[in-house]
Amino acid sequence: MAKNFVEELQWRGMLHDVMPGTEEHLAEEMRSAYIGFDPTSDSLHIGSMVPIMILAHFQRCGHKPYALVGGATGMIGDPSGKSQERNLLDEESLNKNQEGIKKQLSKFLDFSGKEENGAVLVNNYDWMKEFSFLEFIRDVGKHITVNYMMSKDSVKKRLSSESSEGMSFTEFTYQLVQGYDFLHLYNAEKCTLQMGGSDQWGNITTGTELIRRIGGGKGFALTSPLITKADGSKFGKSEGGNVWLDPERTSPYKFYQYWINTSDEDAEKFIKIFTFLEKEEIESLIAEHAEAPHARVLQKRLAEEITEMVHSKEELDNAIKASHVLFGKSTAEDLKSLDEKTFLDVFEGVPQADVEKSKVEAGLDMIAALAVETNFLASNGEARRALKENSVSVNKEKVKEDYTITAEDLISGKYIIINKGKKNTYIIRAV
Repeated sequence: MAKNFVEELQWRGMLHDVMPGTEEHLAEEMRSAYIGFDPTSDSLHIGSMVPIMILAHFQRCGHKPYALVGGATGMIGDPSGKSQERNLLDEESLNKNQEGIKKQLSKFLDFSGKEENGAVLVNNYDWMKEFSFLEFIRDVGKHITVNYMMSKDSVKKRLSSESSEGMSFTEFTYQLVQGYDFLHLYNAEKCTLQMGGSDQWGNITTGTELIRRIGGGKGFALTSPLITKADGSKFGKSEGGNVWLDPERTSPYKFYQYWINTSDEDAEKFIKIFTFLEKEEIESLIAEHAEAPHARVLQKRLAEEITEMVHSKEELDNAIKASHVLFGKSTAEDLKSLDEKTFLDVFEGVPQADVEKSKVEAGLDMIAALAVETNFLASNGEARRALKENSVSVNKEKVKEDYTITAEDLISGKYIIINKGKKNTYIIRAV
């Protein structure tokens, strides 16, 4: 027995608005629905995770999901939620971006086509590129009044904003193009439902209006709330900018850390939205967390589930290992197993000093490593005192004054970690 899609979104906090009759429409038989993705980059970021999860739930509930890459709309720019026009893309960039997006969506959606409800990726450029401007304004534009278009929140907000320089005709027509996508998919693929963020309601309902006026049919609309963080800061942003799904842009370690550092309040909300865990399991995790918040059960499970989904079990294990490195629960072997990119992510901002590799290979005594060659400590005397107090470790293992650093201590053939006490960490880089 397939789950009820609308009910599933509801208990997860992923439902904002739904057109009357949608739930009944989905209960009748397998239906097709789509969500549009902005192709301005070859990677999605975690801001796109809500629509991805919605499509994945739709497929798991026995329906057929369509992911639409907005190749044509990407050439225009959507005014919803934007205060400025975006840069427009050429066809080659759009194709590259589409491939990157499909690869990421494949981790959540089954595109194999083996099942009747297999996911399909479409690009609106494929049907918009043949349209002449005159045909479009004759066949589509005449069915929607300017008054109707002006009444949309996305248009009203943009025109009334003091920071805005107004809205170009190009952007004003965006809702017509998006509306036509719905009409096209309704006719060509029997897509009867369009979904998206709550800021898309106006564009989606323009589509249902075109289906009614031109297609003589009925389209449905469903939106999800825009995700916010309890502290008011923007979801999906870290100090380094967007948190990307592409491991080259945001390493699995940093990705994992983003979720581990979620507040208790947000973790309770996010574990429903960003995992496929069942209701009973989530409720028991929330109860367990309430009894011992310091154990951060919710954050750990959230970070594990989503990191494995976006990356892999192996990358998740590496991220956990790397997290232990930073917080002291690791061995020299753990350190040596880190790849260079993860190592640099973990120790970002830690004081570093370059030492000639030949000196390390010849053997570097601890006083030189702490003071003479690196200036980590102010003097040889301070270095001796620290060594006598047994407060110095090399690659997490305690050393005495007679220890000599050699090439065998190098991590990734290049780095050595020195700790003085619990709070001071330094990196020697052999160059």
